[in-house]
Amino acid sequence: MKGLQRSISRGPRLTAPTLKMDIPFTKVVDIDGTAVGFGTVPLAALPEGNILIHGIILNLTSMTRVGTDISATFLGDTGLGTTPLSDGTMTAGDVDLIASGTTIIAVAGVAPAQRRVSPSTINDAPIDNTAGALEVNLNILIDDADIADDDQLTVVGSLHVSYVVLGDD
Repeated sequence: MKGLQRSISRGPRLTAPTLKMDIPFTKVVDIDGTAVGFGTVPLAALPEGNILIHGIILNLTSMTRVGTDISATFLGDTGLGTTPLSDGTMTAGDVDLIASGTTIIAVAGVAPAQRRVSPSTINDAPIDNTAGALEVNLNILIDDADIADDDQLTVVGSLHVSYVVLGDD
């Protein structure tokens, strides 16, 4: 065996293991109903360092209204991001893991199951979490016509994340 293969086999192996988070969750999300309803719930803390995410799958088994200030046939959007939603729009870090997508129309106050998958471009650049403060946040919007006041949703599902920690500064 000569050449590159021999060089590679003799040198140190500099590999970072691919890690996976599998997190089932049942969470109550406070929805601010001032205009467009919005709320956030953290699902997981990201590890400290520069993180290269290979892919994310979010399975939402159900979203159920808790009170009656959210319509029984509510419609809205969900997204996954490293920052919590702070207003009635999802932009930048609010949806940097999985882009905003329309929820399926609820029936009798319960939105049916939905599966959301990260885009293939998510792994183009590492996420800088060298400060160790970033989380995976489920961000939710409820259409203005479907919410009268502050309320809550119970969300049930699972989160699957495959990633590599490329090191820390």
